[in-house]
Amino acid sequence: MSAPLGRRAVAETVGSAALVAVVVGSGIQATELSHDAGVQLLANSLATVFGLGVLIALLGPVSGAHFNPVVTLAAWLTGRRNKDGPTAREVAAYVPAQIAGAISGAIAADAMFGKPLVQWSTHDRSAGHMMLGEAVATAGLILLIFGLTRTDRAHFGPVAVASYIGAAYWFTSSTSFANPAVTIGRAFTDTFAGIAPGSLAPFIAAQLVGAALGLGLVLAVFGRPAPTQTTPAPLQGKTELAAPPLP
Repeated sequence: MSAPLGRRAVAETVGSAALVAVVVGSGIQATELSHDAGVQLLANSLATVFGLGVLIALLGPVSGAHFNPVVTLAAWLTGRRNKDGPTAREVAAYVPAQIAGAISGAIAADAMFGKPLVQWSTHDRSAGHMMLGEAVATAGLILLIFGLTRTDRAHFGPVAVASYIGAAYWFTSSTSFANPAVTIGRAFTDTFAGIAPGSLAPFIAAQLVGAALGLGLVLAVFGRPAPTQTTPAPLQGKTELAAPPLP
């Protein structure tokens, strides 16, 4: 099955919005219920794991459930060789949809909890060790998604990707944003999950570096696919952007 590009872009918008609403909303709820930072992070990470897994399973068959510009760009870069990844036109539709959805999700979460709809975050995350954490988190995410595809295990995407993000909340210093769209959306809320606008550029730069490292790891671990084989574009859920459909 192949959904029209407009419908796929809507799925990416809805998925990104719902993901950020889960992240921001659960962060607000956690801080209202507990003053313990560890409990707050646990609640935030658990909600994100469950929410992300459901969204990938639900929207993967429509758009591939990228919800993440680095995943879309990586799929485009690696798919050019066999022409089985997203086209430049599809990338141009997906990325703005993901960013718009992420911003809408942050605003929706603030509205649900009676916060100002748009209030720039004051949560500075510009420390160098956090940039390293973001690079590591993003590299691991790309290695996971593309590795699952290379080994014909993309059907594990909803569980595997959600589980990885939940773990990365705890083992990375940045709490694993690993997503430029989500990063931008979280700048619009001055709550637990927010990020100051001044931290956006270094965070996104670290994510792009991490994506490049992740693709390098995919090549080092799995090698190049044979030129004659048809390899589905590495995505999180079943996609319409690849020649045989995937996750």
